[in-house]
Amino acid sequence: MRLVKCWFCSSTIYPGHGIQFVRNDAKIFRFCRSKCHKNFKMKRNPRKVKWTKAYRATHGKDMTQDKTFEFEKKRNRPERYDRNVTEDTLKAIKKIDKIRSTREADHINKRLKPNKQKIFKSAVDEIDQHINLLIAPGSEKMKVLVSENKSVQNEAMEE
Repeated sequence: MRLVKCWFCSSTIYPGHGIQFVRNDAKIFRFCRSKCHKNFKMKRNPRKVKWTKAYRATHGKDMTQDKTFEFEKKRNRPERYDRNVTEDTLKAIKKIDKIRSTREADHINKRLKPNKQKIFKSAVDEIDQHINLLIAPGSEKMKVLVSENKSVQNEAMEE
């Protein structure tokens, strides 16, 4: 089963799906859905359309360079089938997927960290500007003095 990538959005196209466009110079463009095909016909640049993988890669939203991506590369060498090698490969694929997911999570956290600091700073600035709304007016000045002398009525009620 041959899986190909969409020319516009880089998503995988399964057999029997998508649209294929062949230009006059025999260059083949494959599209996963009509949305990608229409954007291609409108001569839109995939690096400027926000929902594409090319946009996410150029703007630092996704990991683009990592050792785990080398395992995904297509190899056209025929290999002799060996059950042990296949077993080891499947185990390695699971480990690589786990490593990739943790690295992607770290990448996302690293990307969002400066924004959290910015949000915290803006919240502190907002509180500083509108501190009068948080502190009741005159609450610092007003103190209630309680006399230590008990009245005669209170002493009678206590007994």
